[in-house]
Amino acid sequence: MARPARAMPFPGHAGPGHDREEAKMQLLVNLDVPDLARAEAVYRQAFGLATGRRLGSGCLELLGAAVPVYLLEQPPGTIAAMDRPRDYARHWTPLHLDVVVDDLDAVLDRALRAGFIQEGGIREAAWGRLVRLADPFGHGWCLLQFLGRGYDEIADPA
Repeated sequence: MARPARAMPFPGHAGPGHDREEAKMQLLVNLDVPDLARAEAVYRQAFGLATGRRLGSGCLELLGAAVPVYLLEQPPGTIAAMDRPRDYARHWTPLHLDVVVDDLDAVLDRALRAGFIQEGGIREAAWGRLVRLADPFGHGWCLLQFLGRGYDEIADPA
């Protein structure tokens, strides 16, 4: 697949040195889910992603985001990390995923219909709008809609 002649800048940042062409690493998103078919339907409906490859019976690839998303079927109660069992109830983690959208209200509506839960109201900031969500598998998400220059609206001068 050919690369575009000029890469788009990262969302919310128009400054030099942040073009996708200059990225030094590739990021993949891997999400543990208890039910692969349900998760595929949820993320396709909420975010308009398309199913890519199926990697055996317990993993599939979703395409359409800036990075590929891999759904990994892992039954509840199986050991995840540090001998702790997987639990798909809502949980807090310092790592969450932000999805940048052009129309926050439309994507929020699709996400709620797909089974996401809204956690609080839509917040407005100088850089844009944000709403927090939880998916049916306990993972935290944020929807962001950049306005104006996005994060450059609040960035300190270089």
